[in-house]
This record gives sequence, structure tokens and C-alpha cells, in this order.
Amino acid sequence: MSRQSAFVEDRVASYAAAHSLQPTAVQRELIAETAALGRVAGMQISPLQGAFMGVLTTALRPRLAVELGTFTGYSALCVASALEPGAELICCDVSEEWTSVARRYWERAGVTDRIDLRIGPALETLRALPTEPQIDLAFIDADKSSYVDYYEEIFGRLSPGGVILVDNVLWGGTVADPARDDEGTAAMRAFNDRVAADDRACSVMLPIGDGLTMISYRPGA
Repeated sequence: MSRQSAFVEDRVASYAAAHSLQPTAVQRELIAETAALGRVAGMQISPLQGAFMGVLTTALRPRLAVELGTFTGYSALCVASALEPGAELICCDVSEEWTSVARRYWERAGVTDRIDLRIGPALETLRALPTEPQIDLAFIDADKSSYVDYYEEIFGRLSPGGVILVDNVLWGGTVADPARDDEGTAAMRAFNDRVAADDRACSVMLPIGDGLTMISYRPGA
């Protein structure tokens, strides 16, 4: 499991988590099973980030949400549990193995009727969606080299009050280190610069987990 925040002192981040929406029993069991997978468990978002996404979903009341990168399904579970009846979450992933874990917990939580899991390249899934503005909430947490492409495909389909959430934008802090130029760092810098320069968008970068950017339409754009 990811730390509550890689950039906030542990005791402070833990205090914040303790005073936030708590994981359900099913969510706690999914956290534990994912943690037992070892190092790969770091791909799972933290409970604090899950709480943030759940509260945001409740506030936005999206009819259509999209997630790119599902892993074992914790982020999807947080969002789907907060959806209103009739709303839908489309989950995009390439792994049958990891999402098989997700399916079990979605079933136990009673949210399978709200989730449409699509296995295959996320760009293909996005491009197959209607082009009119219809996505009310999106979460990008897939391969970093494609973040800019994902962003462009989603932004063109974002509803007027829609929000895009993007994970790992601080990339362990290396994006702020001029000495680092590895592939992952370069990809995240390019994405962050693209969003910052986009006059259609307004955004805020939050030090939750590995960095979470929240993006919406700029007023008047």
C-alpha cells in the first residue's frame, strides 16, 4: 500500500487519515490482501487518497466516471461505493490477474452493477467512447508515458462540471530534482508542464500519496 503521503511527515499524515472517512470492512480486507502481494502493492492508492476520492464523488454526484489503471480495485471501490443509483464507473486495465482480485471485492461490496471493467489498452477504450462531453469524473493512474494522451482524450469528453484526478504527479519528488532525468520523471514533468500551460484548465497539485492533481475547466474557457 502507498504511504498516506510521501511528502508529509508520517505522524501528521496518519493523524489526517484518522480524522478522515474510514475504509469499510471490505475495503480494509482488500488493502490487506493487496499488501500481502509485496512490492507491487505500492501501486495501490492510500486510504487517505481513497477517502478524498470517495468524498469528492459524493460531492460531484457523477453519472459517468472513468478510471485508467485499476490494479486490485481499491480506488474503483472507493468511487463506486459513493456513486448514486444509475451511475456508472468504466474501469480500464490490461491485467486479468490483478482485476480478478478487484472483481471479488466489488462483488462483496455490492457495487458490481455500477462498474464496467474493460480489459485492453486504455487509449483504445477512451477513443471508442462518444465524443460529446459526458465524463463527470476521471482518474488517471496508468502508464506514465501515456498520461498526456489520456488527458487529451478525457478533456475533450469532460462535462462542464467535470473533474480529472491524476495520480503520481510528484513521482517520489524527482520531478523537482534537476539532476533526475529518468524516463518516469521525464514523463511526469512533461505531463505536469502540459497541464500547467493548458489555458482551458485550472488545476491544483496536492501532496496526497505520490502527488494528486485535480483538474477542471477554467472559468470562461
